Amino acid sequence: MNAELLIMFMLGCDRAYLYAHPERELSLDEIRRYDEAIARRSTGVPAQYITGHQEFWGLDLIVSPDVLIPRPETEHIVETVLELVKNNGRSPSAPLRAGSAPSPHKLRIVDLGTGSGAIALALAKELPSAEIHASDISAKALEVARANAARHELTSRIEFHQADLLDGFPSASFDIVVSNPPYVGESEEDSVQIEVRKFEPRNAVFAGPTGLEVIERLIPQAREALPPGGWLVFEISGTIADRVRPLLSDWNQVEFRNDLQGIARVAVARRNP
Repeated sequence: MNAELLIMFMLGCDRAYLYAHPERELSLDEIRRYDEAIARRSTGVPAQYITGHQEFWGLDLIVSPDVLIPRPETEHIVETVLELVKNNGRSPSAPLRAGSAPSPHKLRIVDLGTGSGAIALALAKELPSAEIHASDISAKALEVARANAARHELTSRIEFHQADLLDGFPSASFDIVVSNPPYVGESEEDSVQIEVRKFEPRNAVFAGPTGLEVIERLIPQAREALPPGGWLVFEISGTIADRVRPLLSDWNQVEFRNDLQGIARVAVARRNP
């Protein structure tokens, strides 16, 4: 699969073209560039960093070593948010507040630790009437996220902020807080794929000694930013699910949703009144 991805990138074609033209011969320059790409991949460099692209929610995203590579499992966050909006029984432009009546209030969502902007862009694409904000502590990551917003013509739909979660964030109230925070503990480092721990940004993968350090800050900050009935949706791993649950003891409708492998992947909680 990596070899196929790299040759499609080198030829600037899609899979359909590749299989429809088996007779296509490579030029000497193409062979040289392909060999160089394969050599880089053999050292462990992720194919996405070689091609500079990764698909997420049907969007072709630019990626670089400054951002975590978006993964299919993270699409469960987008699915969860869309389900919450749909099940609210009102237009996405209405607030997600328990017992509230329909109003012209615009749905406000913030994506904390946006990285490449994957979650924020997917939500902006699916919820055109919502107000989307996205933050990241890394200025370089925000450059990538803004580039992705520009290439998908979503710049006017997303407001980017450089901030550590909501620290230093302009004071605001949101209806939904979403995040794919770092949640791997340093004690688990040996169990992480070598290409992840060697090439992806460390502060986007490892949270600290236990893996809970960022989530322990995220939950109370989200509580302050959400109105009663607002939702917090964030990615977790099966190894920390049992330790995350007590952190949400004073929230309502707490639920852990599994990914396609049956592993706890998304934590959902509603702020109580």
